[in-house]
Amino acid sequence: MRNFVIISGCSGGGKSSILAELDRRGHATVPEPGRRIVEEETSSGGSALPWSDLGAFLRRALVLSREDVATATAQTGWVFFDRGLLDAASGLAKLTGEWPDLGDVRFHPKVFLTPPWPEIYVQDAARRHGLEQATEEYRRLLRDYPALGYQAVELPRMPVADRADLILRELESRM
Repeated sequence: MRNFVIISGCSGGGKSSILAELDRRGHATVPEPGRRIVEEETSSGGSALPWSDLGAFLRRALVLSREDVATATAQTGWVFFDRGLLDAASGLAKLTGEWPDLGDVRFHPKVFLTPPWPEIYVQDAARRHGLEQATEEYRRLLRDYPALGYQAVELPRMPVADRADLILRELESRM
């Protein structure tokens, strides 16, 4: 699944804006599982939320991410994931001390990470944690992706269109 590309990194670092730009350019995109789960759980009165039952939230994110991967296999061309399977696995490993079985799912070897960007970071109903927690998460992902055999490409703080251009150039270049 070398056409499956992960955009991950710090919460509030601009991932969703980059995905929107790539979608606008005609690329297939998969929205962040966490935000979808928060929306569903909040509207149904559920408790699988990161601030009330992190384990249930992360397990649900793993299931949803696997479904996203299965659905995306029908896509041709680049498919960009806003976080997903490996982020959920990393979070669950931090929580439980054990990595969940990810099977044989592999993504493009380059993973694009948005660093902490205090000037654009905002909390909202689905992002209740502060920048300090988001930065800790970023550091964990910066460590975990290479440990899983991926090349972490940190995206510079620049306009969204320029970030999208950089990602597309990186994907076309050799490893």
